[in-house]
Amino acid sequence: MRTVLVIDDNPAVATALEVLLSLNEIRTLAALSPDEGLAVLEREQVELVIADMNFHQDTTSGEEGIALFRAIRARHPDLPVILLTAWTHLETAVELVKAGAADYLAKPWDDQKLLATVENLIELSESTREVTRLKRARHKSQEALRAKFELKGLIFGDGATERVIELACQVARADLPVLITGPNGAGKERIAEIVHANSAVKRGPFVAVNCGALPNELIEAELFGADAGAYTGAGKAREGRFELADGGTLFLDEIGNLPLSGQVKLLRVLETGQFERLGSGRTRTVKVRVLSATNADLPAMIRDGRFREDLYYRLNVIELALPALRDRPDDILPLAMHFLDGGAQLSEDARQALMVHTWPGNVRELKNAIQRARLLCRDGVVQPADLGLASLRPAPRGADEPDRAAIEAALARARGVISQAASELGLSRQALYRRLEKLGISVGN
Repeated sequence: MRTVLVIDDNPAVATALEVLLSLNEIRTLAALSPDEGLAVLEREQVELVIADMNFHQDTTSGEEGIALFRAIRARHPDLPVILLTAWTHLETAVELVKAGAADYLAKPWDDQKLLATVENLIELSESTREVTRLKRARHKSQEALRAKFELKGLIFGDGATERVIELACQVARADLPVLITGPNGAGKERIAEIVHANSAVKRGPFVAVNCGALPNELIEAELFGADAGAYTGAGKAREGRFELADGGTLFLDEIGNLPLSGQVKLLRVLETGQFERLGSGRTRTVKVRVLSATNADLPAMIRDGRFREDLYYRLNVIELALPALRDRPDDILPLAMHFLDGGAQLSEDARQALMVHTWPGNVRELKNAIQRARLLCRDGVVQPADLGLASLRPAPRGADEPDRAAIEAALARARGVISQAASELGLSRQALYRRLEKLGISVGN
């Protein structure tokens, strides 16, 4: 049954609220002091706390309410708290809401307003608890993955990334080519490193080559080597990447950039393990696990005659599709904290800015933004402006912020319940309070 804890030194308050909330099938627990209330929270499952601001007749400062709120937040950070306040400490209640309290209501309260607030917050609390449960389950499975496999220190928290890593570890020991697909900067090479680290050739070399970073005329020499004089500037024989990777793994990034002549040779190596250096007639044999990656649409390239279909199917025995960072939102903050490396902290507004940005440059863009912010932030706290994200450029004045009329209308519909009005306006409670202050709007509590 849904349960609310009332912490108030006046027993009549708890009794009145118990009668009111029972009409909505909400169970009420009562505590007469902060210590008693905290003890109840340790032994009972509670969806919401309604707490007074003062607990002694000779005290009107609200300091006891502040201390209680902080204690609840420290022990139960996701538990919503409604403050019962009098006009003498209204400003204190407002400040606590800005600090994370769910809402405040004035004594004597409006029954319908209080019921609406409680129902809204219990629903949010239940949703938050379910999200927390899922996150804990995901964290547990990710820790099990880290314990079972070598993940090369990869930082992740999103279920989509976890599924790719789990599949990568499962196929790692199979002596088959793997094609890793995904946008630039998403972390494809890190997935390749994980495949190698959990493979049968993990003690062999891991050799990476970016086919997109080399001129077409040099790619074949880079991969297969060249004898002296094979091309202009080739003064002496050189080993190719296949020879260097013998007994290990060769990772071919941006495989779509490999010219057709190189594709023919690559197909032969995959099928026979044999090749010749440029300018040489001697056949060499290697044992290499080939991993490849691309952000290109290889089927479209096949239709255009730019990529061999037989090579595509040879490379794509197993595909690992790594999503863009925007589709792995639970990776964003763990990666940001990793890149900060204790050099600064993220403000709440900076965290929100990171989460709403679309990250067209993926993990690489995130790393650059965090490195920039570390240099520019003041007092060791990163603010949104420090990140330099294009999505944070100032919008035209009044383009996105609700005006006075919209705010007052939302407050009226919500009967003054800040959390409901903020939700309707698409704002956080803190953002709505800042807007109220800016516009000089007072809430009639």
